[in-house]
Amino acid sequence: MKRNNLKISTLLLVVIMFTGFLGLSANLQAQSIKPVTVQSSKDFEGTKSAIKKAVSGGGMQVMSEMDQGNMLSMTGLSVKVHTFFIGNPNVGKEAFSADPSVGLVIPVRVNVYEGNGKTYVSYFKPSEEFASFDNQKVKMIGDKLDGKLQMMMKMISK
Repeated sequence: MKRNNLKISTLLLVVIMFTGFLGLSANLQAQSIKPVTVQSSKDFEGTKSAIKKAVSGGGMQVMSEMDQGNMLSMTGLSVKVHTFFIGNPNVGKEAFSADPSVGLVIPVRVNVYEGNGKTYVSYFKPSEEFASFDNQKVKMIGDKLDGKLQMMMKMISK
């Protein structure tokens, strides 16, 4: 009897440890998402205009904008940073119908900033952000958005 209890306890410990390792692995995977950064061939204002043009040409729209540089100037920091929230309402409808919590990652954020006299555009790949959702439809939408963002970046970096 004691031997069976020991086996069961050992088995439970192994299962708990394995489950913990799976959770740790998922956590580490989420932490490994790196932004995609592209150097623009245009200045800061030109890049902002190019993004607006590329977004509309790619079947998406700028849903909102945030002038973070202006906000940060209130703290005394002088920096050129502007964030666009881009998406497509029809794609959003698909994604939200599949999983309403997808609002954590859409609309997609595209960040324009200036550093060392150059202008950069950065974003997280939607496919990597959407991978954490347990929904194949959401993951497919993330893959599709990756392609749209890649096309936009090609237009901006020309």
